[in-house]
Amino acid sequence: MAADTGSAVVLSDLTEGILTLTLNRPDKLNAFTAEMREAMVACLDRADRDDAVRAVIVTGAGRGFCAGADMSAGASRFDVASRAGADAEALRDSGGRLALRLFDCVKPVIAAVNGAAVGVGATMLLPMDIRLASTTARFAFPFTRRGLVPEACSSWFLPRAVGMQRAMEWVATGRLIPAEEALGSGLVRSLHDPEDLLPAARALAREIAQAASPVSVALARQMLWRMLGADHPMEAHRVESRLLAERGRSPDVKEGVTSFFEKRPPAFPGRVSADLPAAYPWWRARPYREEETE
Repeated sequence: MAADTGSAVVLSDLTEGILTLTLNRPDKLNAFTAEMREAMVACLDRADRDDAVRAVIVTGAGRGFCAGADMSAGASRFDVASRAGADAEALRDSGGRLALRLFDCVKPVIAAVNGAAVGVGATMLLPMDIRLASTTARFAFPFTRRGLVPEACSSWFLPRAVGMQRAMEWVATGRLIPAEEALGSGLVRSLHDPEDLLPAARALAREIAQAASPVSVALARQMLWRMLGADHPMEAHRVESRLLAERGRSPDVKEGVTSFFEKRPPAFPGRVSADLPAAYPWWRARPYREEETE
């Protein structure tokens, strides 16, 4: 197994094409800091550039996944406006920066929620593609209980994950959500005994890494996420038609069909770093300030 590398607050390990990122402040239940956000974004940047990375797993060290924002500074932790002054960029929500980076990933991201996931610890899960949890996991969106509002783009992601009714209940009450309720709502895909959680996440990541075209996975990930905001299925038809035409003449398709007939695992030659089709990206960039596009 490769040695852990990366920031002290986020450990990274690449084995069998699977990059495992571990939030690493176990004595603080992995409470979220700006340093942790920057480390995670840097790891995701490297993952997207590295063709050796086929899938990403995010988990936590110790008994918690992420207990939310580090509140050791008290209420001043949230007084961003006083610190930012006239700098509009400095007003940007820290968790939102991470959520948007996860949304833009070209590698699939699997959450392995090993314990408490509260506040940003819960909202950062929403742009991850598949979420597995330990039977000991607990979730909460406690923003209204702190006089705040939802963050990390969760007002967009959460209703899409669990429906408006459940999302509003969880946000308005801010209550603790047991693992079984998270499973029943669709927030997580499956529950596992604590010792089985990471092996289950790795088995799923390994299936992606060994059986699927990396380029096709990258395109499919963005297709599914971005079509959540489309106003008509014609938008999907247009994108799918263009990408199917381009992928249909790729070496990956020849290998995929040939390996199927030869009854062997595929060895796709396409690389995400070099072989995304000309039709990608097909969407308009969304800067933080709309005037940047005028």
